[in-house]
Amino acid sequence: MPRHIAIIMDGNGRWAKKRMNIRLFGHRAGAEAVRRAMDCCRRHGVQYLTLYAFSTENWSRPKDEVDGLMNLLRKFLRDNERELIEKECRFRVMGRKADLPEDLQAQIAQVEDATKGFEQQLIVCLSYGGRAEIVDAARRLADEARSGTLDPAAIDEAAFAARMYLPDVPDPDLIIRTSGELRLSNFLLWECAYSELFVTDTLWPDFSEKDFLEAVASFAKRKRRFGGLDASATKPQISDSKSQISKSSDTEGAT
Repeated sequence: MPRHIAIIMDGNGRWAKKRMNIRLFGHRAGAEAVRRAMDCCRRHGVQYLTLYAFSTENWSRPKDEVDGLMNLLRKFLRDNERELIEKECRFRVMGRKADLPEDLQAQIAQVEDATKGFEQQLIVCLSYGGRAEIVDAARRLADEARSGTLDPAAIDEAAFAARMYLPDVPDPDLIIRTSGELRLSNFLLWECAYSELFVTDTLWPDFSEKDFLEAVASFAKRKRRFGGLDASATKPQISDSKSQISKSSDTEGAT
Protein backbone atom coordinates (compact mmCIF):
# COMPACT_ATOMS: atom_id res chain seq x y z
CA MET A 1 0.00 0.00 0.00
CA PRO A 2 1.48 3.41 -0.93
CA ARG A 3 2.15 5.72 1.99
CA HIS A 4 1.33 8.86 -0.01
CA ILE A 5 -1.21 9.10 -2.85
CA ALA A 6 -1.68 12.30 -4.87
CA ILE A 7 -4.64 12.79 -7.20
CA ILE A 8 -5.18 15.10 -10.16
CA MET A 9 -8.96 15.44 -9.90
CA ASP A 10 -9.93 15.94 -13.53
CA GLY A 11 -13.24 15.66 -15.37
CA ASN A 12 -15.74 17.70 -13.31
CA GLY A 13 -16.63 19.91 -16.27
CA ARG A 14 -17.06 17.00 -18.68
CA TRP A 15 -19.15 15.13 -16.11
CA ALA A 16 -21.50 18.13 -15.86
CA LYS A 17 -21.60 18.63 -19.63
CA LYS A 18 -22.71 15.03 -20.14
CA ARG A 19 -25.65 15.86 -17.91
CA MET A 20 -26.26 19.15 -19.75
CA ASN A 21 -25.50 21.18 -16.64
CA ILE A 22 -23.07 23.94 -15.66
CA ARG A 23 -19.49 23.23 -14.61
CA LEU A 24 -20.17 24.08 -10.96
CA PHE A 25 -22.61 21.18 -10.88
CA GLY A 26 -19.66 18.93 -11.67
CA HIS A 27 -17.46 20.59 -9.04
CA ARG A 28 -20.14 19.97 -6.40
CA ALA A 29 -20.25 16.29 -7.38
CA GLY A 30 -16.45 16.26 -7.27
CA ALA A 31 -16.56 17.38 -3.63
CA GLU A 32 -18.43 14.16 -2.78
CA ALA A 33 -15.71 12.16 -4.55
CA VAL A 34 -13.19 13.86 -2.25
CA ARG A 35 -15.00 12.43 0.76
CA ARG A 36 -14.96 8.95 -0.81
CA ALA A 37 -11.23 9.19 -1.49
CA MET A 38 -10.61 10.29 2.10
CA ASP A 39 -12.58 7.30 3.38
CA CYS A 40 -10.66 4.92 1.11
CA CYS A 41 -7.31 6.20 2.36
CA ARG A 42 -8.38 5.90 5.98
CA ARG A 43 -9.72 2.35 5.55
CA HIS A 44 -6.68 1.11 3.64
CA GLY A 45 -3.95 2.77 5.70
CA VAL A 46 -2.74 5.51 3.35
CA GLN A 47 -1.20 8.21 5.55
CA TYR A 48 -1.05 11.11 3.08
CA LEU A 49 -3.63 12.11 0.47
CA THR A 50 -2.83 15.15 -1.68
CA LEU A 51 -5.53 16.59 -3.94
CA TYR A 52 -4.99 19.04 -6.81
CA ALA A 53 -8.00 21.31 -6.29
CA PHE A 54 -7.15 24.73 -7.76
CA SER A 55 -4.05 25.65 -9.75
CA THR A 56 -2.29 28.97 -10.24
CA GLU A 57 -3.61 28.86 -13.83
CA ASN A 58 -7.21 28.35 -12.69
CA TRP A 59 -7.46 32.03 -11.70
CA SER A 60 -7.90 32.77 -15.42
CA ARG A 61 -11.23 30.90 -15.50
CA PRO A 62 -14.53 32.86 -15.61
CA LYS A 63 -15.19 34.82 -12.42
CA ASP A 64 -18.44 33.01 -11.63
CA GLU A 65 -16.68 29.65 -11.77
CA VAL A 66 -13.79 30.85 -9.59
CA ASP A 67 -16.21 32.38 -7.06
CA GLY A 68 -18.23 29.17 -7.07
CA LEU A 69 -15.11 27.10 -6.38
CA MET A 70 -14.13 29.38 -3.47
CA ASN A 71 -17.62 28.94 -2.03
CA LEU A 72 -17.34 25.18 -2.39
CA LEU A 73 -14.07 25.29 -0.44
CA ARG A 74 -15.72 27.33 2.31
CA LYS A 75 -18.58 24.81 2.48
CA PHE A 76 -16.18 21.85 2.49
CA LEU A 77 -14.30 23.28 5.48
CA ARG A 78 -17.52 24.08 7.36
CA ASP A 79 -19.01 20.65 6.71
CA ASN A 80 -15.89 18.61 7.40
CA GLU A 81 -13.98 20.33 10.22
CA ARG A 82 -15.67 18.30 12.95
CA GLU A 83 -15.31 15.04 11.01
CA LEU A 84 -11.62 15.69 10.37
CA ILE A 85 -11.11 16.13 14.11
CA GLU A 86 -13.20 13.08 15.04
CA LYS A 87 -11.35 10.90 12.54
CA GLU A 88 -7.98 12.38 13.52
CA CYS A 89 -7.03 13.63 10.08
CA ARG A 90 -4.77 16.65 9.70
CA PHE A 91 -5.89 19.21 7.11
CA ARG A 92 -3.25 21.26 5.27
CA VAL A 93 -3.23 23.58 2.29
CA MET A 94 -0.32 23.63 -0.14
CA GLY A 95 0.19 26.58 -2.47
CA ARG A 96 0.17 30.38 -2.51
CA LYS A 97 -2.42 30.82 0.22
CA ALA A 98 -2.01 34.61 0.12
CA ASP A 99 -3.78 34.58 -3.27
CA LEU A 100 -7.00 33.28 -1.67
CA PRO A 101 -9.78 35.51 -0.28
CA GLU A 102 -8.94 36.70 3.24
CA ASP A 103 -11.95 35.05 4.88
CA LEU A 104 -11.04 31.72 3.27
CA GLN A 105 -7.44 32.11 4.47
CA ALA A 106 -8.74 32.58 8.01
CA GLN A 107 -11.03 29.56 7.69
CA ILE A 108 -8.15 27.43 6.42
CA ALA A 109 -5.90 28.56 9.27
CA GLN A 110 -8.59 27.63 11.79
CA VAL A 111 -9.00 24.07 10.45
CA GLU A 112 -5.25 23.61 10.04
CA ASP A 113 -4.71 24.64 13.66
CA ALA A 114 -7.55 22.44 14.98
CA THR A 115 -6.15 19.33 13.28
CA LYS A 116 -2.38 19.90 13.48
CA GLY A 117 -1.70 17.12 15.97
CA PHE A 118 -2.86 14.22 13.78
CA GLU A 119 -0.66 11.87 11.72
CA GLN A 120 -3.01 11.05 8.85
CA GLN A 121 -3.06 14.02 6.48
CA LEU A 122 -5.34 15.49 3.83
CA ILE A 123 -3.39 18.02 1.77
CA VAL A 124 -5.33 20.25 -0.61
CA CYS A 125 -3.43 22.17 -3.29
CA LEU A 126 -4.93 25.64 -3.72
CA SER A 127 -3.49 28.34 -5.95
CA TYR A 128 -0.79 25.75 -6.52
CA GLY A 129 1.60 25.21 -9.41
CA GLY A 130 4.66 22.98 -9.56
CA ARG A 131 6.71 25.67 -11.30
CA ALA A 132 5.49 28.31 -8.85
CA GLU A 133 6.59 26.13 -5.94
CA ILE A 134 10.07 25.71 -7.43
CA VAL A 135 10.32 29.47 -8.09
CA ASP A 136 9.26 30.25 -4.52
CA ALA A 137 11.86 27.82 -3.15
CA ALA A 138 14.54 29.43 -5.34
CA ARG A 139 13.57 32.86 -4.01
CA ARG A 140 13.92 31.63 -0.42
CA LEU A 141 17.37 30.29 -1.17
CA ALA A 142 18.36 33.54 -2.91
CA ASP A 143 17.12 35.62 0.05
CA GLU A 144 19.06 33.49 2.53
CA ALA A 145 22.22 33.63 0.39
CA ARG A 146 21.87 37.41 0.02
CA SER A 147 21.47 37.89 3.76
CA GLY A 148 24.49 35.75 4.50
CA THR A 149 22.60 33.04 6.39
CA LEU A 150 23.23 30.49 3.66
CA ASP A 151 26.46 29.65 1.83
CA PRO A 152 25.60 29.33 -1.88
CA ALA A 153 28.07 26.46 -2.10
CA ALA A 154 25.86 24.53 0.33
CA ILE A 155 22.85 24.57 -2.00
CA ASP A 156 22.08 21.01 -3.08
CA GLU A 157 18.94 18.95 -3.66
CA ALA A 158 18.35 18.54 0.08
CA ALA A 159 18.62 22.30 0.65
CA PHE A 160 16.22 22.95 -2.20
CA ALA A 161 13.71 20.36 -0.97
CA ALA A 162 13.79 21.92 2.50
CA ARG A 163 12.44 25.19 1.02
CA MET A 164 9.44 23.61 -0.71
CA TYR A 165 5.91 24.29 0.60
CA LEU A 166 5.61 21.18 2.82
CA PRO A 167 9.13 19.79 3.25
CA ASP A 168 8.08 17.37 6.00
CA VAL A 169 5.70 15.49 3.68
CA PRO A 170 7.27 12.54 1.78
CA ASP A 171 7.13 12.51 -2.01
CA PRO A 172 4.03 10.79 -3.40
CA ASP A 173 4.43 7.09 -4.10
CA LEU A 174 1.49 7.08 -6.50
CA ILE A 175 -0.09 9.84 -8.60
CA ILE A 176 -3.58 9.11 -9.93
CA ARG A 177 -5.09 11.14 -12.75
CA THR A 178 -8.75 10.80 -13.62
CA SER A 179 -10.50 11.46 -16.97
CA GLY A 180 -7.82 9.81 -19.10
CA GLU A 181 -5.56 12.79 -19.80
CA LEU A 182 -1.88 11.81 -20.02
CA ARG A 183 -0.15 14.82 -18.47
CA LEU A 184 0.89 16.17 -15.05
CA SER A 185 -0.56 19.66 -15.58
CA ASN A 186 2.09 21.41 -13.47
CA PHE A 187 1.44 19.20 -10.44
CA LEU A 188 4.19 18.35 -7.91
CA LEU A 189 6.93 18.67 -10.52
CA TRP A 190 9.74 18.45 -7.95
CA GLU A 191 8.13 15.81 -5.75
CA CYS A 192 6.99 13.41 -8.50
CA ALA A 193 10.49 12.57 -9.79
CA TYR A 194 10.03 8.88 -8.96
CA SER A 195 6.30 8.65 -8.36
CA GLU A 196 4.38 5.87 -10.06
CA LEU A 197 1.61 7.09 -12.37
CA PHE A 198 -1.86 5.65 -12.85
CA VAL A 199 -4.39 7.10 -15.30
CA THR A 200 -8.05 6.11 -15.38
CA ASP A 201 -10.75 7.15 -17.84
CA THR A 202 -13.17 7.56 -14.92
CA LEU A 203 -14.25 11.19 -14.47
CA TRP A 204 -13.51 12.51 -11.00
CA PRO A 205 -17.14 12.75 -9.74
CA ASP A 206 -17.51 9.02 -10.54
CA PHE A 207 -14.25 7.99 -8.82
CA SER A 208 -15.12 5.12 -6.48
CA GLU A 209 -13.44 2.67 -4.14
CA LYS A 210 -13.26 0.24 -7.08
CA ASP A 211 -11.16 2.80 -9.02
CA PHE A 212 -9.04 3.44 -5.93
CA LEU A 213 -8.32 -0.26 -5.44
CA GLU A 214 -7.53 -0.69 -9.15
CA ALA A 215 -4.90 2.05 -8.88
CA VAL A 216 -3.42 0.54 -5.72
CA ALA A 217 -3.34 -2.95 -7.26
CA SER A 218 -1.45 -1.56 -10.26
CA PHE A 219 1.02 0.13 -7.91
CA ALA A 220 1.56 -3.10 -5.96
CA LYS A 221 2.69 -4.95 -9.11
CA ARG A 222 5.46 -2.49 -9.94
CA LYS A 223 9.12 -2.62 -8.94
CA ARG A 224 10.46 0.75 -7.81
CA ARG A 225 14.19 1.01 -8.51
CA PHE A 226 14.58 4.83 -8.30
CA GLY A 227 17.02 4.86 -11.22
CA GLY A 228 19.05 1.86 -10.05
CA LEU A 229 19.03 -1.80 -11.01
CA ASP A 230 17.28 -4.65 -9.30
CA ALA A 231 20.18 -6.69 -7.96
CA SER A 232 18.09 -9.86 -7.78
CA ALA A 233 17.43 -9.62 -11.52
CA THR A 234 21.15 -9.88 -12.35
CA LYS A 235 22.08 -12.59 -9.86
CA PRO A 236 20.57 -15.53 -11.81
CA GLN A 237 22.52 -14.48 -14.92
CA ILE A 238 25.80 -14.35 -12.99
CA SER A 239 25.00 -17.64 -11.28
CA ASP A 240 24.14 -19.32 -14.60
CA SER A 241 27.32 -17.99 -16.14
CA LYS A 242 29.45 -19.36 -13.29
CA SER A 243 27.61 -22.67 -13.50
CA GLN A 244 28.33 -22.94 -17.22
CA ILE A 245 32.01 -22.16 -16.67
CA SER A 246 32.14 -24.77 -13.92
CA LYS A 247 30.47 -27.37 -16.13
CA SER A 248 32.82 -26.54 -18.96
CA SER A 249 35.86 -26.95 -16.68
CA ASP A 250 34.57 -30.27 -15.37
CA THR A 251 34.05 -31.53 -18.90
CA GLU A 252 37.50 -30.47 -20.04
CA GLY A 253 39.07 -32.07 -16.98
CA ALA A 254 37.25 -35.34 -17.60
CA THR A 255 38.40 -35.35 -21.19
